[in-house]
Amino acid sequence: MALLSSVLLVDDNSTTNFLHKLLLDKMGVSQQVFVAENGEQALRALVQLCSNNEEATCPQLIFLDMNMPVLNGLGFLEAYTHLPLAQRQAIVIVMLTTSLHERDMARARELPVAGFLTKPLTTEKVKALLAQHFPLAASSEGGA
Repeated sequence: MALLSSVLLVDDNSTTNFLHKLLLDKMGVSQQVFVAENGEQALRALVQLCSNNEEATCPQLIFLDMNMPVLNGLGFLEAYTHLPLAQRQAIVIVMLTTSLHERDMARARELPVAGFLTKPLTTEKVKALLAQHFPLAASSEGGA
């Protein structure tokens, strides 16, 4: 049984999205993994997935890249704070990137970010994240 109803991967690199989705599917982390290639697509996805009052489709976890075209990670986070509270209250956002400048990290800490991870995702990183932010779900899977 999946731990989360859905996860949203936000990254402009299609190979990264493919590999991360493959890992999350293999681990059985969620029932659905959605993909957006930039912050603008991710915002549209959230509005669509979270506004229909069907909690099963609203992502509980977002992995967000920092550097993307159209709307980068910081731009997404700034726009995200203006979404209705009901759409964002149960979502954990983790910055997933290859490197962060200290200035970007400092700004991201002022926004609704639950943590920072470096790419690529690994089984160990995902298990630690689930244990930290979704302990009840993680413990129901035998301590995933």
